[in-house]
Amino acid sequence: MDLYMMNCELVATCSALGYLEGDTYHKEPDCLESIKDLIRYLRHEDETRDVRQQLGATQILQSDLLPILIQHHQDKPLFDAVVRLMVNLTQPALLCFGSVPKEPSFRHHFLQVLTYLQAYKEAFASEKAFGVLSETLYELLQLGWEERQEEDNLLIERILLLVRNILHVPADPDQEKSIDDDASVHDQLLWAIHLSGLDDLLLFLASSPAEQQWSLHVLEIISLMFRDQNPAQLAGVGQGRVAQERSTDVAELEVLRHREMAEKKTRALQRSNRHSRFGGSYIVQGLKSIGERDVIFHKGLHNLQNYSSDMGKQRRRVPKCRQAARELSSERRSALNVRLFLRDFCSELLENCYNRLMGSVKDYLLREKAQQHDETYYMWALAFFMAFNRAAAFRPGLVSETLSVRTFHFIEQNLTNYYEMMLTDRKEAVSWARRMHLALKAYQELLATLNEMDMSSDEAVRESSRIIKNNIFYVMEYRELFLALFRKFDERCQPRSFLRDLVETTHLFLKMLERFCRSRRNLVVQNKRKKRKKKKKVLDQPVASDNVPCSPEELEAMWPALTEQLQCCAQAPELSLDSVVPFDAASEVPVEEQRAEAMVRIQDCLLAGQAPQALSLLRSAREVWPEGDVFGCQDISPEEEIQLLKQILSAPLPRQQEPEEQGAEEEEEEEEEEEELQVVQVSEKEFSFLDYLRRFACSTVVRAYVLLLRSYKQNSAHTNHCVVKMLHRLAHDLKMEALLFQLSLFCLFNRLLSDPAAGAYKELVTFAKYILAKFFALTAVNPKAFVELLFWKNTAVVREMTEGYGSLDGGSSSRKPTMWSPEEEAQLRELYLAHKDVEGQDVVDAILAHLPTAPRTRKQIIHHLVRLGLADSVKDFQRKGTDIVLWTEDQELELQRLFEEFQDSDDVLGHIMKNITAKRSRARIVDKLMALGLVTERRELYKKRRKKLAPSSLPSGEESLKDFCQEDIKEEESLSEENCEDEEEEGLGVDQAQGSSVLPTEDLGQNLLQEGFSAPLLWLQNCLIRVADDREEDSCSQSVPLVPLTEENEEAMENEQFQQLLRKLGVRPPASGQETFWRIPAKLSPTYLRRVAASLSQRREEEKLHPELELEAPGEQGPDEEHRAQALRALLLARKKKAGLASPGEEGATDGKEQLKAAPKKRQLLDSDEEQEEDEGRNKAPELGASGIQKKKRFHIEDEDESD
Repeated sequence: MDLYMMNCELVATCSALGYLEGDTYHKEPDCLESIKDLIRYLRHEDETRDVRQQLGATQILQSDLLPILIQHHQDKPLFDAVVRLMVNLTQPALLCFGSVPKEPSFRHHFLQVLTYLQAYKEAFASEKAFGVLSETLYELLQLGWEERQEEDNLLIERILLLVRNILHVPADPDQEKSIDDDASVHDQLLWAIHLSGLDDLLLFLASSPAEQQWSLHVLEIISLMFRDQNPAQLAGVGQGRVAQERSTDVAELEVLRHREMAEKKTRALQRSNRHSRFGGSYIVQGLKSIGERDVIFHKGLHNLQNYSSDMGKQRRRVPKCRQAARELSSERRSALNVRLFLRDFCSELLENCYNRLMGSVKDYLLREKAQQHDETYYMWALAFFMAFNRAAAFRPGLVSETLSVRTFHFIEQNLTNYYEMMLTDRKEAVSWARRMHLALKAYQELLATLNEMDMSSDEAVRESSRIIKNNIFYVMEYRELFLALFRKFDERCQPRSFLRDLVETTHLFLKMLERFCRSRRNLVVQNKRKKRKKKKKVLDQPVASDNVPCSPEELEAMWPALTEQLQCCAQAPELSLDSVVPFDAASEVPVEEQRAEAMVRIQDCLLAGQAPQALSLLRSAREVWPEGDVFGCQDISPEEEIQLLKQILSAPLPRQQEPEEQGAEEEEEEEEEEEELQVVQVSEKEFSFLDYLRRFACSTVVRAYVLLLRSYKQNSAHTNHCVVKMLHRLAHDLKMEALLFQLSLFCLFNRLLSDPAAGAYKELVTFAKYILAKFFALTAVNPKAFVELLFWKNTAVVREMTEGYGSLDGGSSSRKPTMWSPEEEAQLRELYLAHKDVEGQDVVDAILAHLPTAPRTRKQIIHHLVRLGLADSVKDFQRKGTDIVLWTEDQELELQRLFEEFQDSDDVLGHIMKNITAKRSRARIVDKLMALGLVTERRELYKKRRKKLAPSSLPSGEESLKDFCQEDIKEEESLSEENCEDEEEEGLGVDQAQGSSVLPTEDLGQNLLQEGFSAPLLWLQNCLIRVADDREEDSCSQSVPLVPLTEENEEAMENEQFQQLLRKLGVRPPASGQETFWRIPAKLSPTYLRRVAASLSQRREEEKLHPELELEAPGEQGPDEEHRAQALRALLLARKKKAGLASPGEEGATDGKEQLKAAPKKRQLLDSDEEQEEDEGRNKAPELGASGIQKKKRFHIEDEDESD
């Protein structure tokens, strides 16, 4: 739609408003309805804001709405509608479009709307319009809260929003072109507000406790009023020129005079007696041209000093994304009468309203009643009015609301939040940088106010400042804030003014901190350190503790004294168990797996002579772990308890090695498979100012200071002083002059020293000469310093430059050798060339293994390889783990040889992994073995252990203790290794665990059948089948409770053997205090449930088919009985195959009956990763030694050995 052709409906509506005749506006009868129609049109405008643009083009606000507002304000409905329409028309363009559009067409619409808003602002700069608004607002504020209606509150809010919108319109610098002390449109608007008395109403709203709901609106209007003002200049209005301002002006005039005289002198030298038609050609010796010859200069000698190789070249265009951020805020000096009015307004606000207003706004912000980013107005007001108070007549009581540690914390929290959002939200990084600049200025003003309080003559004021500084300097976050801002400074998002304020704030903070440290002997501050905790790794070999005696004779000598104590305590059944907890509830290790640690604790108590504690710990452990009678049975006698404690005392229990505490500097190389956890530890330490200053000695901080120093001509004298002071601290106080040896900084020094007005920068010139003198003194000793000029340096490089290259390795740690000898370098080169092409191995690890000289770290070897030129970068030696897919022919032959070598061992896979050259994961080795056809199933590679019966004699009891603890530890290791495998192998292991857990239930089912629990077993079987059917239909599973409805089933659920059967089937017992019934877990698959149900019915059918088969011994059967047994086995196998329980070994056994008859049976033990319970009824013995230790549950699968 053409914007110059207005919509006919809009034309008709605007014509129905009325007309202006002279100074009188005549409204039409349908004026109110027309205004409502315009509001309705604005509500339905499109994304280009076409209605708003058409109304702006017709100047409806200037020609119709303002005259209606001024002349017909008695008509309340019409007045309300006009204010509503004005608020809508004058809302900021950013709110209309959301943000500044990047597309050219939408950007054109945005600029067009902004032009109309600037015209509205100019039309509002009249006393009459603000007079009507202030009069209406005054009448509404006269009403009490009980008389004020909802419409009145809406009208108050709309008037405040209208004033806010008008003040928010930015100035048009191309049209105004106003200079200082001239009245701009914004100044005219402020003067109209002052003449109308609206400023007094704003002060009333800010100070009245009954009008706190308008606090944020008032604060926003005040911030827009003082948008272009400088608080220091505003405070000095009408008081004459102070001495400091006069000295500043004199210094500026002196700089201008020096430059003018230098230009005159240069022009005089350029004049020559000869004509300029022939200037001559000259050869510049020592300056090479494009070829090998010297440069030929075709101009006069007076132009030689301006010669550059870049002359005549086209400047490279900087991409838009890399351009420096532009300055958006500007300061100007308004007309004198406006400045006087604003100064008086600030004084009245500070004396009567500031504390109440800021407290109310802070309360709204903390309660999250404000809109998003409204805290920026709070931070602006804090910085502006505290600076005005400090410059006018410093009275800390006027700003006491914002002068506290809580305010520091609030500003620091928002500053950190803006800093993090600027790094994460890259699209809105510029907006977050502006908010961060506001927070930084507020923080700077808080520090400046504290510094001013230190100079006060009042002792109470100085004490208050000391208390606040003590809290600020103590907390680590306040000290680390400036370092973080410097390290993440980005000139693409943050303007040069932000860097200037950051440098000045850092200078003030360091000066206050240094003075505070000097006034105290020692300063204790908070220190937060992230400590890396490595995951505890269980060692293969037991590590003896310090308090374990070495010989059995010493143990025998200790036992009589312990026996006396135990006999006295064993007869006391009331021995307290509540105070002794045998497990660590906060540990990551499950309680079921802490039995070995409890056994070690009991032994430690016995070795320490604490027999009562050992007995209490034993009884508590028996209550926690009753399974398997590891700590004795429930009805154990006192004599058996004493005998069990003697076994524990003399048993060589394996112990876990305590992790070493890591110091401040950790080793640089760590194993990748070790899990690291970062824990923040809060402690206190004595503060050292020089140590804190060393944190600033890094290239990122120095680069930011040099960037600001480049504009030394535009900087103020205070800013240049702050930059030089920090660089002087680094160079002189820390003795790190080499940190500033950088070519870009030296070019800046050259420009400074050749500046005609260098006399006005005496401090800069002195510092530049000091650094240059240090540099040339260093080049006499280290000629490589000229090359070092090309790079930014850190402290390590600075130390090597000054103390000699290679000194860093010799001084950082005593374990590192100082130098590499030629023999060592030759050996390193030979080892690298020998192992670099070997596939599947780490070159550095191979070098470390074959390097016979002094021990060196991985990092030292890598850096020396790069230094020798054998490698291009350190990144070439990054660890790649064991994710190797390709197998060479030699590696396959080696794997086949290792499999044949360890095929008959108990742990085939473990021996292969220990002896294979190219380290690979367990899953890769298993997959390769199956691909080569060496194994057909993964189960063939599982660790095989023979079943050990625990005898009752004392020595074997000790061995059982050791075996128990060692197996627990080994199983934890195997579990942690299995967790690192591929998901495919994990899923297979789960299926095998579920399938193998079916078979051991047959023995329990037989016992339960003999005891008469056939009906509960049938009920359990039906429940399992029903749950399997439901899960197949719904394709989603959840835990299902087993609810017994008959007395027979209830008695079965309370039987111990029946509960043991449920545990082995995977049914979960009820949670204590929360559940009542046993539950079928959601993780059990339908296939597994059907197999379990089939195994329950299988035993009953087997009893019916051959009850006499199990009563006869295999060796006593005759030929008929053997044929009958074979037939029964075949029938049983057929039923197993139907239920899905048959194994390939059993099918092969049925086909070859003769081999089955001749081959003995063996048992293969499989660890279960799913279940942690123990088989209580398998290895019990009546004597004490046999009841001591039981292994974890193993599932027995009977296979038939294949005859060769």
